[in-house]
Amino acid sequence: MFSKEEIAQRIAKEIKDGYYVNLGIGIPTLVANYIPKGINVVLQSENGLLGMGPFPFEGEEDADLINAGKQTITTLPGSSIFDSAMSFGMIRAQKVDLTILGAMEVSENGDIANWKIPGKMVKGMGGAMDLVASAKNIIVAMQHVNKAGESKLLPKCTLPLTGVKCIKKIVTELAVLDVLPEGGFKLLERAPGVSIEFIQQSTAGRLVVEGEILEMRLD
Repeated sequence: MFSKEEIAQRIAKEIKDGYYVNLGIGIPTLVANYIPKGINVVLQSENGLLGMGPFPFEGEEDADLINAGKQTITTLPGSSIFDSAMSFGMIRAQKVDLTILGAMEVSENGDIANWKIPGKMVKGMGGAMDLVASAKNIIVAMQHVNKAGESKLLPKCTLPLTGVKCIKKIVTELAVLDVLPEGGFKLLERAPGVSIEFIQQSTAGRLVVEGEILEMRLD
């Protein structure tokens, strides 16, 4: 099974030259460390930054430079810092080409729940609702199952929704999957050593398996 870092590394392969990319909290923030060489990408952080770089080395952190998850980050030459009103103006005007989000649950028709678990305190909904309503393309980086071993890829989300029919692709520690327009998860790739049968057992929603399923590669 893939680690969180390997999930991020696999998602980085989906980024194209010239993209403006928003990285959500959690696994998505790790993608900044794996941008392919030769690819010119501008990473946007919703708290007001264009031109986010990799995480800093220990001892080189600047407490004034943070991402949306309050982690210290670096900036690249030509980066720009601005207020959240400008940042969300970019998001709502669909200036972001790709959004990468974490999720608690994703349904087989592309609904996402990633902001609240009833009964648990949250600081706020954050920017996820604006992102899922405005983004041209959304990839989810998530664990396939929860700590109890229960699938997080469901026929229908059980948690409060962040967005409806908005997720295009999912990368987990087990697999890469597309969300089909008619509903269902189409298996595209599997993690090395993970069987299709195990992925089927770990997926509560409708799983579509067609043709040869290749192993996920990071190179």
